[in-house]
Amino acid sequence: MITAIISKELKSMFASPLAWVLMAFLQGIFSFIFMSQLENFSMMQAQLASIPDGPGLTEVAVTPVFSVAAIVILFSVPLLTMRLIAEERRNQTIIFLISAPLSMTQIILGKFLATVFFLEIIFFITFLMSLSVLPGGSLDLGLIFSCVLGISLLGATFSSIGLFVSCLTNHPVVAAILSLAIALGLWIINLTAPDPESILNQISIFSHWEPFLEGTIALKHIAYFLIIIMVFIVLSIRRLDADRLQS
Repeated sequence: MITAIISKELKSMFASPLAWVLMAFLQGIFSFIFMSQLENFSMMQAQLASIPDGPGLTEVAVTPVFSVAAIVILFSVPLLTMRLIAEERRNQTIIFLISAPLSMTQIILGKFLATVFFLEIIFFITFLMSLSVLPGGSLDLGLIFSCVLGISLLGATFSSIGLFVSCLTNHPVVAAILSLAIALGLWIINLTAPDPESILNQISIFSHWEPFLEGTIALKHIAYFLIIIMVFIVLSIRRLDADRLQS
């Protein structure tokens, strides 16, 4: 049943011009950044070669793409998630959804995984773009894997936040604004805490995302994202359960 929901959501996404426009827009930005950084690397290659343990092709050309991708995804995911449940409420079809022979867990997981799968398509294309220079240069595949893992966890986290907010309102635009506000708040909350060991710094998404850009894959950072994802998914399930009991 979850697979059926994923298939339905993906078909709905690709039937809408928003998904295609968003995908083209994101790939256009990532390609521009990638080509610009490749040009910078070619111009600085002689200077970089003279620096002991200096940055290589991956650090100069690939890592900045994923760094920019994180910011772009932060603002783009709310556009994908805003309609997941809010549109059902607006069209008054939520009653058919929650009365179907499906558990609330199946509904939420199906919609969540469909959004994540869409984002993974974008990340996979970006990954292939990074590998395109492999025949002509040396890449740090470990660092690239770390970046891909980090951006995948980040996209899934933003998706879970957006899905939960979409469960709270029947206005997709309001859902997009609120989910962006929550995600952005979790992103920049560490700016108010100069101490790296402070609680605010520990709950900041940026503090746990940045190590992936440096090639650091630590269990505590992965666990942070998984916990945030599970919390918002459980909250979404509870919210739909409340709607079913009231109907």
